[in-house]
Amino acid sequence: MNLAARIALLCLGVAFVAVLVAGVVSLRLVLSTSQQVSREFLRSQADVVAGQISNNRIEQVLEGQGIAIVRISPSGELSGTDRAAVRAAREVGAGDALSGSAVSKVSGRLNVEARKSGAGAFALVQETETSGTYRKLVRNILFALGIGLVVACLAGLALGTFLARPLRRVATVAHAMTTGRRDLRVPISGPHELAEVAGSVNALADALQRSESRQRDFLLSVSHELRTPLTAVTGFAESLADGVVSGTQVAPVGTVILDEARRLDRLVTDLLDLARLGADDFRLDLAAVALEPVVRSAAEVWHARSHARGVLFSLEISASPVALADARRLRQVIDGLMENALRVTPAGRPVVLALSSVLEVRDGGPGLAPEDYAVAFDRGVLHARYQESRPVGTGVGLALVHGLVTRMGGTIKAGPAPEGGAAFTVTLPAAT
Repeated sequence: MNLAARIALLCLGVAFVAVLVAGVVSLRLVLSTSQQVSREFLRSQADVVAGQISNNRIEQVLEGQGIAIVRISPSGELSGTDRAAVRAAREVGAGDALSGSAVSKVSGRLNVEARKSGAGAFALVQETETSGTYRKLVRNILFALGIGLVVACLAGLALGTFLARPLRRVATVAHAMTTGRRDLRVPISGPHELAEVAGSVNALADALQRSESRQRDFLLSVSHELRTPLTAVTGFAESLADGVVSGTQVAPVGTVILDEARRLDRLVTDLLDLARLGADDFRLDLAAVALEPVVRSAAEVWHARSHARGVLFSLEISASPVALADARRLRQVIDGLMENALRVTPAGRPVVLALSSVLEVRDGGPGLAPEDYAVAFDRGVLHARYQESRPVGTGVGLALVHGLVTRMGGTIKAGPAPEGGAAFTVTLPAAT
């Protein structure tokens, strides 16, 4: 059932309940008023005819108005032509009027008014005008209910159509988004809530467009990074297969092939780890780890690599904390940060691996724009922004480092370094 039909049914239900409640309340009020009016009328008639009850003309007039007369003898005997009226007068004690006091009571649906007259007394008995009034009121209520339901149905359909129109536009755009369209937007109009829904859908479309653009750039950069070692491996392997390389040249060529294969393996491994970071089966062996031996082991490798690039490597250790971490993944974090630092640091500039209460990697490279430190770990963002101005990687390394640190319960942040470049600070939970 669509929204317009539901709103129409809701309006119908509200109108039905409103008319029904109003009808019941009106019925009770009208019936009560009718009874009161009937009693007042009969009371006034009794007072008027108290001294003329023996007049036959008066009796005929009263009977013509549906009023029965019950005579009361001085001894208290009640007589009359209407047995129901006599019985009602007897039930309410109409004989008390002989003492001179007026009797005004109700017996069922009969009003009884008794007065003293001459030597005896009399009682006027009349049925309350409720049956006819009740039928008329019920007819009026049913008529009003019908009119109300028709109006409610028309109003509900109009309101439902009005409210559903912007929602249908939202649904159309959302459906188009599921087919890959990202160029459609919903006009922001209508009530505040519907305008807010339209704005949210537009914001989602913008976010999807940005995300997919980043993914395309990321895939392009990864494809380029994969193709580079593959091209080297393929070219040198073909040289070996064709006999172009022989003798003493084989060993250096084999070394190049091995290095490029390892580079390719490392990139593929990083991609797989990044893809599996959010999975439940991503394994972490958390234990109390002394950070100093891990940092010193990494420093030996990166000192040699930095020296080969002409970069000034230094190791700073001012504390020996013990953290709750995975030693293998922690080494992967250090290697990822050092590789990123070495890539952007020119020859003659410093790279620092520091350990205190936190782990730091600082470089003397060009650094980042202030607004880029907040998005440094977003996959592919820095690659897209700096690929034209400096050596950049695929964006996998920093994203993977951030994911690993987070999975180990730590935090990592980026900021400017005293050496002039960027500093990456890793804080891990202390072992207890």
